[in-house]
Amino acid sequence: MKARRSLLFAVFGLVVVLIASSMAAAAESVTVYSSVDEENARKILKAFTEETGIEVRFVFLSSGPALARIQAEAQNPQADVWLGAPSENHVLAKERGLTQPYKSPNAAALPDQFKDPEGYWHAFYMNPMGVAINTQWLQRSGAPVPTTWKDLLKPEYRGQIQMPTPQSSGTAYNLVASLVLMWGEDEAFQYLKALNTNIQTYTQSGTAPSQAVALGQAGVAIQFTPAFLKLMDEGYPLKLVFPAEGVGYEAPAVSIIKGAPNLEAAKKLVDWLLSVEGQNTLSREKTYFFPVRPDAETGEGLPAVSEIPLIEYDAIWAGQQRERLVNRWIDEVLRGQ
Repeated sequence: MKARRSLLFAVFGLVVVLIASSMAAAAESVTVYSSVDEENARKILKAFTEETGIEVRFVFLSSGPALARIQAEAQNPQADVWLGAPSENHVLAKERGLTQPYKSPNAAALPDQFKDPEGYWHAFYMNPMGVAINTQWLQRSGAPVPTTWKDLLKPEYRGQIQMPTPQSSGTAYNLVASLVLMWGEDEAFQYLKALNTNIQTYTQSGTAPSQAVALGQAGVAIQFTPAFLKLMDEGYPLKLVFPAEGVGYEAPAVSIIKGAPNLEAAKKLVDWLLSVEGQNTLSREKTYFFPVRPDAETGEGLPAVSEIPLIEYDAIWAGQQRERLVNRWIDEVLRGQ
């Protein structure tokens, strides 16, 4: 009888331990401010939860509002991780003391330009700048296919080009900074002033030009490639060009917010994003993002990175120069109209 009672107590104790462990695992969660577009953020974070069991709560905020919110909450952080936004935004967050270092063991596989040397941020995908042309407009207009940035100054493109404004768009600022890095500041601004003559409109959103060119509301659009590639996959009449002088790229990053309430879960999210499995998720879920790990899979339909004339883009420099270069663009290009 005593043996049976002891066995029952032992079994009961084991059940209690298992339930407690299960509840603890279920309770593990992470809160994310995501500047990745909402559709792709859901795909990526859902895969993370399925892989790790960690629940994710996320709020979509574009780059500027996300940075402002993190700063406003600095004394009482409400989120653990900032996901997405080009790396130069994470450079600003680091400089303002809003994030904390974490050197993920998976970061060793990343090329140096995709990580902060002190571990404050890690890029987890890359997208090159591209130019998309509506092929139906091209046929109607008889305009030549542009192959260089300077081709876009030709009169055939007058009033046909859409691009975002650097005032609100990290995409557009990346273009400004890339041209400065390629040509020097004065030559880059001379080009941007000349290009302004052919601009139909500057959009607030970094992805709005792709919709306009797909629908034929503009002949040419300039932005990062994911939306172009997705629309081409869906059958829209677009041709994608990488100007021969070279293109910049965005390297959206992930940072852990200083004072993160769920620090261990935040570290696990960073580790997973930089793992082969996390990087392969970008291709498997058809995000149209380029992985940054050399050993990860590139998605079907994406051009090989070796075929894209990428420049040496300095995200740290770009982050430090942002306010000054945007103000110069407003003064000399926008107000110059």
